[in-house]
Amino acid sequence: MTVDISFAQALGFVSFALGISTFYQKDDRKLKIVMLIFNLNHLVHFLLLGSLVSALSALLSALRTATAIYVSSIKVAALFISISLISGVWLADNLWELWPILGTVIGTYSVFMLKGIAMRLGFLAGATCWLINNLSIGSIGGSLLEMTVISVNIITIYRLNRDRQQQPALNN
Repeated sequence: MTVDISFAQALGFVSFALGISTFYQKDDRKLKIVMLIFNLNHLVHFLLLGSLVSALSALLSALRTATAIYVSSIKVAALFISISLISGVWLADNLWELWPILGTVIGTYSVFMLKGIAMRLGFLAGATCWLINNLSIGSIGGSLLEMTVISVNIITIYRLNRDRQQQPALNN
């Protein structure tokens, strides 16, 4: 069991690196591609930690992110949100296990319906939910990841806002 926990934590640190790379992207499409890889790694990490609800949320996040690379639709977003809510509530043994579901729902809406700074603000809210989950299940890499994701998202929002404010100056 110790080997599994160590390997699980190692995958958490891989997610940590992938997550930083994901949210540092200024290009929305590149963000979604790296996020897909991140979600797949996180799926295995959570399975090895024994958190089925977190693993389900990572799987749904991977599926929705792959779909969102090609589709931007409120109907598809609603489908993924419904699946997340129904399966999460069905699998959860207690209220604390609903944090990854809430994070997935917020992330799903953000990745399908929002762009640029608004999408990253949604990811900030989702990252807060995932941080609470990761702390509660003992994911070291996942907790570090979400704290860093929050920081990197804030920096990227600043960079995007700065670029947007400089845009009119470049046209003069």
